Amino acid sequence: MKKYTVITGASSGIGYTSAIAFAERGKNLILIARREEKLAELKNKINKQFPSVDVVVSPFDLTDIDHLENLFEQFDDYFIETWVNNAGFGYHTSVPEQSISRTRQMIQLNVESLTVLSLLYVQKYSNQAGTQLINISSIGGYQMIPTAVTYGATKFYVSSFTEALALELRDKQLPLQAKVLAPAATETEFGEISNDIADFDYKERFSKYHTAEDMAGLLLKLYDSDQMVGVVDRKSFDFILSENRFEYGG
Repeated sequence: MKKYTVITGASSGIGYTSAIAFAERGKNLILIARREEKLAELKNKINKQFPSVDVVVSPFDLTDIDHLENLFEQFDDYFIETWVNNAGFGYHTSVPEQSISRTRQMIQLNVESLTVLSLLYVQKYSNQAGTQLINISSIGGYQMIPTAVTYGATKFYVSSFTEALALELRDKQLPLQAKVLAPAATETEFGEISNDIADFDYKERFSKYHTAEDMAGLLLKLYDSDQMVGVVDRKSFDFILSENRFEYGG
């Protein structure tokens, strides 16, 4: 049976470059995102570069929480060895100025969707050797950042949820590994969307930042490791692989 890697939010940024990085390793792919034309563009690019890789695209709005189980059921005939929950967006503005509707949409995507898809994957694959769940958090999921209170809270959830899940799986001696990747500033559409600025200049805003290609490489370092956390240090920009960073009461 063919094995597949699922990447959500694959139409741009870290999801897009990670799809190419996994394809370079010969991994078959299932790519999920809202923008069908971007998924088709990525599929064509991968098919040209890596013709032996099977690419399945699944256009879907992951804020449609009520239909996530239907989405997951579409992949019943595929063996999914890795599931990467990358889809998410930020919201950098002070709390008194936040839009309620946009904040709710962010929570739906960053927290609810990620949680439901994680549960569905773990419940089906926890006993399968060689499987991994990788959830994309942020350095904002490990330290508080000004003007990103609500966004940071969603990523603290992702980090703590994934770390605790990883430890629970170990305690039960189940082979599935759960891991969390926490990028710092990364040059993608994220800056424009989270700051609501059409032309967000990373060089002007940050003394150091990664490219999306850089982060795809770091994701693969985490994937290859036995560690559960991969964090980019916000000051040094060193990539640190470690065990859980939150205290565990088990």
